[in-house]
Amino acid sequence: MLEDLGNELVVDGEPPAPIETRYAVATDVLAELHAMKLPDTLPVSPGVTYTIPRYDIGAMLIEAELLLDWYLPKLEVKLSNGQREAFVRLWREALQPALDAAPTWVLRDYHSPNLIWLPEREGFKRIGLLDFQDGVMGPPAYDVASLLQDARVDVPEKLELTLLSRYLRARHTADPAFDAAQFAQLYATMAAQRASKILGIFARLEKRDHKPQYLRHLPRVWGYLQRSLAHPTLTSLKAWYDATLPDLKSL
Repeated sequence: MLEDLGNELVVDGEPPAPIETRYAVATDVLAELHAMKLPDTLPVSPGVTYTIPRYDIGAMLIEAELLLDWYLPKLEVKLSNGQREAFVRLWREALQPALDAAPTWVLRDYHSPNLIWLPEREGFKRIGLLDFQDGVMGPPAYDVASLLQDARVDVPEKLELTLLSRYLRARHTADPAFDAAQFAQLYATMAAQRASKILGIFARLEKRDHKPQYLRHLPRVWGYLQRSLAHPTLTSLKAWYDATLPDLKSL
């Protein structure tokens, strides 16, 4: 049940930067996992089962609204009721394809601090996984975005696209009916939702929990958000962000 995975990470240097070959294997782990048909109910002990909760629209919207509740006040931006209602409506529309996608295990915190490199093993088994106790059933694109837009590490856009392509090829090899274009849309949507959530969480950590060290990550996450909102299916959402949020450079 317990195993010491050591302390060899998938990043290196100061500040930490992705080790491309290790991030590639971490991408392979997700492609392998998402190619499986995974149950939403798991046995715990004789006569006891656990049902993995669904990552539903309520949860996704609550997370996105952290941007409004914590990040915007930090920027001294006040919203009208109409602006908030538009934000929720646009996100509800944007997230519908993610809700319609076949659900899988979403580990939730699939990023560099929780990935351990195990060089003595082979293939995707070289990645040890930590911190998945808040797992839910939801769109596979969420964990891919969590890895390739790591909130604590700069993932260059070229590397992000290279590894996203690697993931798409692996999924298509496992299932020729896999729709890469549809997944790319879901990836952009979940990446933008996650970036919005993290901007709110990190602002909350500074304000409520007196942890200012998280503020240094805000420019990186803001950059990821801009990348994701550039997807053509998110044009309406991008217009809301452009009209409402001052550029982070003004901080």
